[in-house]
Amino acid sequence: MLADSPIWHPFTPYLSDTPILITKAKGCKLFTKEERAILDGISSWWVTLHEHAHEYITEAIYKQSQQLEQVIFAGFTHEQAQHLAQRLLSILPNKALSKVFFSDDGSTAVEVALKMTFQYFYNQDIHHKKKVIAFEGAYHGDTFGAMSVGERSPFNAPYVPYLFETKFIPLPNCENFSEVFETFCQLAHSQEVAAFIFEPLIQGAGGMRIYQAEYLDSLIQEAHKHGIVCIADEVMTGFGRTGELFASSQLQHQPDIFCLSKGLTGGFLPLGVTVCADFIYDAYRTDDFMKTFFHGHSFTANPLACAAANASLDLLLTEECYQKRKRIHKRHTQFLQELQRCSAVENVRCIGTIAAFDVKTAEYTSYVNEARGKLYAFFINRNVLLRPLGNVVYILPPYNISDDELDTIYDVCLDLAKNPNL
Repeated sequence: MLADSPIWHPFTPYLSDTPILITKAKGCKLFTKEERAILDGISSWWVTLHEHAHEYITEAIYKQSQQLEQVIFAGFTHEQAQHLAQRLLSILPNKALSKVFFSDDGSTAVEVALKMTFQYFYNQDIHHKKKVIAFEGAYHGDTFGAMSVGERSPFNAPYVPYLFETKFIPLPNCENFSEVFETFCQLAHSQEVAAFIFEPLIQGAGGMRIYQAEYLDSLIQEAHKHGIVCIADEVMTGFGRTGELFASSQLQHQPDIFCLSKGLTGGFLPLGVTVCADFIYDAYRTDDFMKTFFHGHSFTANPLACAAANASLDLLLTEECYQKRKRIHKRHTQFLQELQRCSAVENVRCIGTIAAFDVKTAEYTSYVNEARGKLYAFFINRNVLLRPLGNVVYILPPYNISDDELDTIYDVCLDLAKNPNL
C-alpha cells in the first residue's frame, strides 16, 4: 500500500525504502500497526519536547477546540495568543524585547525576522544596508530568505541563482577566532550589512557543531556598534535543549530578534514566533500605511497551537522538567566518556540535552556522507529512531525519556562504535 502512496515525503530521494506507517505514539515511543515499538531518540525532528501524546497538552488542545478553534488574526486577537506572548517576553533573556509576531514554523519565523529587519531600514529611508552575515554551515530553513542565509549546499543548489547575497564567515573556535573577528569587523565597517543571523552555540542541521558563547558575544558586540541587527535562530536550541531555557541565555550581549518554533508547542502543532526588540518596532510606529509590515499567514496564532504552547510552557517551567534536563545531560556526559574510547568514532561532544559524535569514514564529515543511509538502517532495524546528519550521529531525546530508554539508545550506539562494519 505505502509503495503506491501519492505522498511526496520531505528530504527523501526518489529511490528510497518504503516509509514506516506509524499508527500511534506514547511517551517516547512510536508504534506501528503491528505494535512494533520504535524509540524516538531525536524528538521527531526536534519538536517533541516532553513526550508524545502528553495528556496535559492533549487536554489543553481539547478544551480550546470547544471554545475557539480559529480566528483571523488581522483585526482580532484571543486570550491564548495574548497569554503566550506575555509569557515568552518574560522568559526570553533580552528584556528589551517587546513585540511577538506569530507565524507557522521555524523557516517562516526566520523569513519574518529577515523581512522585519530589511523593512526596519527601509522605513527609515536607509537603503545601503542590503547584506547579511551568517556562519558557514548555517541552516535556517527552506523558504527563500531562510535559504539565502544558509550554507550553499545540496539543500539549496537548484535555487542559488535566486538567493540574495550573504557573507559567510567560519564558525569561530580557539584557533581561528582572531581571523574570524577581523573579517567580521571589515564587513561591519562597510556599513552595508543589515543583519547578522546565527544559531547560538550549536548548529543543528549543519552537523551539531558546537562553539563557545564568548566568541559569539564578541561578534554581537561588534555588530551592535555598527547598527547591525542580530538575529538568533533558536528554533532548535530554544526551550531547554542546551540546558538553559534559551541558548542566548548564556550570552552577555543579547540578540535583537529571536526566532522560535519546534518545541514551542511541545511538538503537537506547528507554530512559529519572531520576537523583536522595541527599537525594531519603532520603525513601524507611524500613520504611514505604506510602512506597515505586510506579512501574515492564514493560521497566524492559531488558538489550538497557542493553547498547546501555553500547556507546554506550564510543563517546561517546572522544577521537575529542569531536573529531567539535568539528568539527561549527566547521562549523556557519562555515555560519551565511554563512547570516546571507541576508535570508530571521533569529535564526541555534548551541550545540554544534545549529544553527538562523528562516525569515522573515508569521506569527510558532511550531510551528504554516504554513511547516513547505512547508519539510519542500523538504528531503525534495532527499533531506535536516530536520523544521522551524514556520518554525524546525534541524540536529542524528549525530556521525559527514562534512564532505561536512554540506556537502550546508548547501547545501540556503542554496538555501532564497536562494530563499525555492521
